Amino acid sequence: MATNTTTFTRDEVLQTPPSTPQPPARALALVRIVLGWIFLWAFLDATFGLGYDTPAEGAWTEGESPTSGFLASRDGTFGDLFQGMSGQVWADWMFMGGMAGLGIALTLGIGLRLAAAGGTVLMISMWMSMLPLENNPIVDIHIVYAVAMIALAFANAGDRWGLGPWWRNLGLVRQIPILR
Repeated sequence: MATNTTTFTRDEVLQTPPSTPQPPARALALVRIVLGWIFLWAFLDATFGLGYDTPAEGAWTEGESPTSGFLASRDGTFGDLFQGMSGQVWADWMFMGGMAGLGIALTLGIGLRLAAAGGTVLMISMWMSMLPLENNPIVDIHIVYAVAMIALAFANAGDRWGLGPWWRNLGLVRQIPILR
């Protein structure tokens, strides 16, 4: 009785078969850009009071706190924690810096790993401030955004329609991979 004794090299085993579907780069790039615009717009509207979610008199540039309205109204599970942060200068700067950073990183396709890490912390914090959730006991839009940012970073979504290839070749980014 003959047996098949075919052996494979390590490289042959680890090689992805050509028939394996690749992630749809254009679709991921579009999701990245749209998600980036959501954060960038939130930053711009809160900073300048463009009249959509933030009226002109409520703008950060007019001396108003971008965290006071939302965080002051939190009365759920972690209400006291978030009410204590409301209107604090450090909280305003962290929140607005996070929104601007996420908007720029996602829109341009740079620093997606760092954006995914920081954005997930921001989104989980906002999710926690909403507990208990009204419509779904676990998932809301903040969780969806966090998962999307993580997926975009893993898929290198900044490489299509973005500055990802240029960014990853910068010396500092090569030395500190989380910056990719």
